[in-house]
Amino acid sequence: MRIHFIAIGGSAMHNLALALHLKGDHVTGSDDEIFEPSKGRLDAKGLLPDAFGWFPEKITTDIDAIILGMHAKADNPELLKAKELGLTIYSYPEFLYEQSKHKTRVVIGGSHGKTTITSMILHVMHYHDREVDYMVGAQLEGFDVMVKLTDDNDFIVLEGDEYLSSPIDRRPKFHLYKPNIALLSGIAWDHINVFPTYENYVEQFDIFLNQITNGGAIIYNEEDSEVKRVVEDSTSLIKKYPYQTPSYTVVDGETLLDTPEGPMPIEVFGKHNLNNLEGARWICQLMGVDAADFYEAIATFKGASKRLEKIAETKTAVAYKDFAHSPSKVKATTEAVKSQFPDRKLIACLELHTYSSLNPEFLSQYKGALDAADSAVVFYSPHAVMIKQLEEIKTEQIDAAFDRDDLIVFTNPADFKTYLYSQEYENTSLLLMSSGNYGGLDFDTVKEYIK
Repeated sequence: MRIHFIAIGGSAMHNLALALHLKGDHVTGSDDEIFEPSKGRLDAKGLLPDAFGWFPEKITTDIDAIILGMHAKADNPELLKAKELGLTIYSYPEFLYEQSKHKTRVVIGGSHGKTTITSMILHVMHYHDREVDYMVGAQLEGFDVMVKLTDDNDFIVLEGDEYLSSPIDRRPKFHLYKPNIALLSGIAWDHINVFPTYENYVEQFDIFLNQITNGGAIIYNEEDSEVKRVVEDSTSLIKKYPYQTPSYTVVDGETLLDTPEGPMPIEVFGKHNLNNLEGARWICQLMGVDAADFYEAIATFKGASKRLEKIAETKTAVAYKDFAHSPSKVKATTEAVKSQFPDRKLIACLELHTYSSLNPEFLSQYKGALDAADSAVVFYSPHAVMIKQLEEIKTEQIDAAFDRDDLIVFTNPADFKTYLYSQEYENTSLLLMSSGNYGGLDFDTVKEYIK
């Protein structure tokens, strides 16, 4: 096929472009800006556009499919030309469905844990040399690309994001995959800029369940009361399998998972990750992997990229960075690190960076999210608030939202770095949570101070 990407430089889009190129399709694309690592990865395969910008002359009648990324706008010149020529235009999730409609589609949904659970499943399959197609939102150890599409594999495992599909398709991505097997990990209000009320957000998961094929299956986390209610209230003709956090212990900073063969040391830790692991086990079971093979493989899983990623460690100190930014993720991640190292001081730092986290109406959702930390720090950039055209946030609002008297708030990157580099890290855990970089923090430099 001849396929053209409008906004090829996005994280998801460029990975799909690479996957189709590897599959043997003829791939071209455009974008007005492309950053690393997308830029280098596209260039290495000869897919980087010769010039940045939009070029309607690239859109010709011999193109079989246009894939439209979220970065493009509805009045994009290339999109308008494609419409004028009557070309087939897909959103990213529409195209993935088109490529997998004759496969068994396994879709991992939920407000949190999607990437980790998908990564765990793929790790197990890779460990046992079982070939599956996939789409996951993080770079995985042992995998060259984040998307794989073939003509031969029976299964495709898809991370089911609830964010919008494209500028001209306002449906959440996970509504378009029509799973045969699905998982729902948790529901905690996110994407407030798209789903303005909690009720509206929850409704998206009702719709997700209705998209599961008749006779299909839903694996669901029954410890999440909203998930339990949504699934058990569903009248869809599907099989329902609840799961919950398995038994485990923490001994001297090591997590031991209870298995039929006895306690087994694992690399990941925290109640939320053990809960994710059990969900992944259920999915793998439905994909034909028995419990013994699952445990053998999962013992070597080190975690998804940017999810509790260890960046430094000594005998008495450790530092992690994590992608956590929504209230439920921040709370779970903070509690996980404190539980793993209960006798160490925990310094937990959170950057408010997303639209939701910088919205004054949403801030109250963070109440108690950093309570497990001995020292709690919040960083946000007033400039980022301005760029996102959001209402101004004052330090007092942050204090009130987190409801913690000793909360430390920074708005200047230099001041935050000074604080970070002046701490004594003996017998300490440092946790840096952000989907950004604290206004230019070099995480490699942080390593030098963990002594």
